[in-house]
Amino acid sequence: METAAYKLAELKAMLKDGQTDIPALLQAMKEDSRVSVQKEASAFMRRKVREEKERERLLSMYTYETRFYNENIYHVAGIDEAGRGPVAGPVMIAAVILPPFWECPGLNDSKKVPPAKRERLYDKIMAEAVAVSCIAKSEKEIDDLDIYHATQQGMYDAVRTLSVPAEAVLVDAMPLPALTVTHQSLVHGDALSASIAAASIIAKVTRDRLMEQYDKTYPEYGFAVHKGYLTRLHKEAIETYGPCPIHRRSFEPIRTMTHFHRGDE
Repeated sequence: METAAYKLAELKAMLKDGQTDIPALLQAMKEDSRVSVQKEASAFMRRKVREEKERERLLSMYTYETRFYNENIYHVAGIDEAGRGPVAGPVMIAAVILPPFWECPGLNDSKKVPPAKRERLYDKIMAEAVAVSCIAKSEKEIDDLDIYHATQQGMYDAVRTLSVPAEAVLVDAMPLPALTVTHQSLVHGDALSASIAAASIIAKVTRDRLMEQYDKTYPEYGFAVHKGYLTRLHKEAIETYGPCPIHRRSFEPIRTMTHFHRGDE
């Protein structure tokens, strides 16, 4: 194949449309006297290698789902939370059922994904998932139940409110003994399961958006920046202005400042 008669833009289009004999085209581009054409051939191959590695990584994240798929169980819900650690705002719990072997480059534990990319993944998950449920457990519920049991209750609620019933559940770390469907708890599940990773994205983006709204109501605390985590600036704001309505009274330093005591303590 001869490439000299083609402009670089035309060669790029030929590589993209996939209608040409790609191996022959790449070989011809490497033999082309134009350095720009040679570089484009090399860049194309590097992109393909990266894409293949990403496909392999994503496929490996369906290991636990595949065990259910092999038993003809396809509505597998992944569950994860965002916001157990902050001293303000709710904990957000999401449940997501993905189509089997759904391809979504970049899907990962939300903590490993930059904010702008999380937003794009959120939109894709919401548009293409079989079902999504997202539950907020407020600071009052956290104070009443404690963070562990509020989160656990949120996970039960997230499964229960899915528009398509879950036939099996994969959950990040939390045991769910009262769940009636087959389920498995995975430590670091958001890095091991595509369904849990998708849930982590939904929970994280939903909570971050809510904390940004709270920042407009309580601008002195900086919620849009730290999302309720106890950074130095957040602590200084609490000491200056006192706790606001969305601070968790059962968490320090708010607990000591408000002399909070849970009813069963």
